Amino acid sequence: MPHPQTVAHDLVETLHGHRIADPYRWLEDPDSTATQQWVEAQRDWCEEVFAGIPERAHFSDLMRSIVVRERRGTPDRQSGWYLRSTNDGGQPQDSVVASRDLDEVLGGAAPVLLDPSTWSEDGTTSLGTVSVSPNGQLAAYTVSVAGSDWTSIRVLDLHTCTLRDDEVTGKFARPDWLPDSSGYLWFDHPGSGDATGTETKAMGEAVLKRHLLDGSDDLELWRAGDPDLHAWSQVLRAPGQRHAWLTVTTMLGTERLSDILVAPVDGAGVGELRALFGNRSAWRQPIGVDGDDLLVLTSDSSPMGRIDRVDLSTGRSRTLVPEGEWPIEEVAFSRAHLVVHTLEDAQPVLRRHDLTGADLGRVPLSGGQLMALSAERDSDEVLLGFSSVNSPRTSHLLDAASGRVTDLPGVAGSSEPLQVRTERRRATSTDGTEVPYFLISRADLGFDQTRPTLQYGYGGFHIPILADHRPGWEGWLRAGGVLVICNLRGGSEYGTAWYDAGRKQHKQRVFDDFIAVAEHLISTGVTTAGQLANYGRSNGGLLVGATLTQRPDLWAASIPQVGVLDLLRFHTFTVGKGWTSDYGNPDLPDDFEVALSYSPLHNVRPGAQYPATLVVTGDHDDRVVPAHSHKFTATLQAAQGGHAPIVSRIETATGHGPGKPLGMVADEWADVLAWAAHFTGLSVPGAHVD
Repeated sequence: MPHPQTVAHDLVETLHGHRIADPYRWLEDPDSTATQQWVEAQRDWCEEVFAGIPERAHFSDLMRSIVVRERRGTPDRQSGWYLRSTNDGGQPQDSVVASRDLDEVLGGAAPVLLDPSTWSEDGTTSLGTVSVSPNGQLAAYTVSVAGSDWTSIRVLDLHTCTLRDDEVTGKFARPDWLPDSSGYLWFDHPGSGDATGTETKAMGEAVLKRHLLDGSDDLELWRAGDPDLHAWSQVLRAPGQRHAWLTVTTMLGTERLSDILVAPVDGAGVGELRALFGNRSAWRQPIGVDGDDLLVLTSDSSPMGRIDRVDLSTGRSRTLVPEGEWPIEEVAFSRAHLVVHTLEDAQPVLRRHDLTGADLGRVPLSGGQLMALSAERDSDEVLLGFSSVNSPRTSHLLDAASGRVTDLPGVAGSSEPLQVRTERRRATSTDGTEVPYFLISRADLGFDQTRPTLQYGYGGFHIPILADHRPGWEGWLRAGGVLVICNLRGGSEYGTAWYDAGRKQHKQRVFDDFIAVAEHLISTGVTTAGQLANYGRSNGGLLVGATLTQRPDLWAASIPQVGVLDLLRFHTFTVGKGWTSDYGNPDLPDDFEVALSYSPLHNVRPGAQYPATLVVTGDHDDRVVPAHSHKFTATLQAAQGGHAPIVSRIETATGHGPGKPLGMVADEWADVLAWAAHFTGLSVPGAHVD
C-alpha cells in the first residue's frame, strides 16, 4: 500500500550559514484547504494500514475495559467543602461531586456539582480546575473546548447550583480568589490570538487582572513587560489573619529560575507589588504564609531543594528544612505542619515536619507516584492519592498533627489489580553516567527470555518520570509485554544537577541515555531490536523522533506522540518560545548548531531504513502545534528506504492531551499498543503476526 504523496515546495533558507530546506512548511497553516485535505488523506491511510493490524481489535476491547470503567478521584478539601471527581464508567468526562461532609463524598451520596459530559454532544468540552471561594459560597471553574489551552472561567453558586452571568476567557486562564470572595485574580495574555480554530500565533505578554463579580471592568494590577516572562499568582493567608498576601512568581519561559513579587491584600484591595527576590538566581516557589513569614521551597545553593522562612517585610531568610540527600518535589502546609514530598531513587516518600522544621518522621505510605497532596491552613487534614503501574488510585487521609493515616474507600466492586514484577536496573550512558530504569512485567512472566518490550521516556523540563499508572501500561502488561520506564537526564528525579545535565548544549545526553537503556535491554537478554518499541509524548515525542533518526536499527516500532520535532522553528509557535530553557534559542548561532544536530525533522536521511513509525497528534493542539508531526510524517514517508510503514494518526477536536473523552483515550491507547505489538511480535488472542 503506497502512502499519500505530499507536495514538496522548493523552499530553502540560509540560516547561520546553513542552507535549510523546508519543503513542507505549507503544512504549518492548519486551516488551509491544502492542509485539511492532507490531514484527511493521512487519516484514510492510517485506517488502511490498521486494517492490516489484527491486534487492534484485541487492544480496543482491552483498553475499553481499562479506561471506560467506574472510578473515583482523591477528595480535595476547599473552604470547608470536599470535592471529588467521579465516573460511573459510562461518562466521557469525569463529573465532580461536592459536600461539606467527607463521609457523604466517600459514600457516594454527595450531589453532582459539575458534569462536563453534558457540555458538548461529542464529549470534548472538559473541566479544568475548580476553586471554592474563601467564604464557601461560590466555585470558580475552568472550561476547555476540544483540548485547547484557552480556558473560560465561570462561577457557580454552591448553595443554589446556579451559574452566574460572569465569564472571562484567556490562554491558561485560572482563578485565584480574593480573600473577601468578591472576585478573583487571573492572568490574561493579550495578543495571543483567539480561541477559535487551530492556533499557531506566539503567546502575548502576561497581564495580572482583578476581576470583581459586581460587573465592573477588570483592573490591571501588573504587566510582565516581556512576552517570554511567564507568571502565576497565589493569594495566601494564615489562620486568624485579617489580611492576605499576593505572591506573583515569574520565570523566563520554562527556565527553573524564578523571582517572587509580593503585595498585601485587604479584602478586594491589592497593594503595590514589590520584589521579594530578584535576578532569578534560583528556583523559588511559595508554600504559604506563617505570621509575617513566607515559606519558600528553593534551590538556592541547594540542588536537592530546601525550605526557607522569608520575612515578608525585610526579605531576610533562614533555613527551616535543610537540603537532604533526595530532591524535594512539593510541600503541603496544614494548620501547623508541613508534609514534604521527596523522591528517593525516583519513588515518592512523605515526611512530616513541624513549623520549627523538626522532622516528625516518615508517613507510612508508598506508591509509584504521588497523584494528590492537598491541605488547608485551618485544618490538620491532608488528603493524599497514590498510583502505581498496576493500580490507578489509592486515597488516604493523613492527620498531620498525629501522623495517623486512614485509608479511604475506592470503587466498590473494582477488579483486583494486576500483579506485576518490578526491578530497578541501570544502564551506562556514553559519558559513563548510570541511567536508572524500571523494568516491569506481569508477575507470572520473568525476564529469562527475550520478549516484546515497550520503552518509555521523557527527559526534560525538570519533570520526573515515575512508575505511575497509565492505562496503556496496564494494557501492555496484561497482554504479556515488558514495560521499561526510563529516568533520563533532563528530568528532576535526582535534583537540579540531573536536570541541567540534560538540557541546552547537553540535550544529546538525553538521547544517549535512552539509547544506552535500549542497548542494555538487548545485551542483558530482556529483548531484541526486533522486539523493541519506543514511545514518548510531547518532549518525549522529541526523544523518540531523535532516537529513531539517530539509531533506526535499535527499534522495530516507534511512536512519537504530539512531539516537538522541528527544533529550528519550535519557538515561532504559540508557547514554544518558552522552551528555550531546554532547547536553546535557534536564533542564536551556537544554539542553532546544537538544535540542528538532533532536530528529528532535519536528521531524516533519504534511503535509510526506519522502524514502523506511528506519528500521533491532535488537530487542535495549540501547545505543540500539529505542524511538527505533519512535517515529520511527510519527510519520513518520502525518505523511507525500508518496507515498514510510516503512518500519522491525527485525532480531530483534541489538543495536547488533557480533556479527552474516555472513549477517545481508550481508542488512542489501543492503536498505540496495537502498533507496538504488531511490529514487535507480541502475540495476543485473535491476532496472527506474519
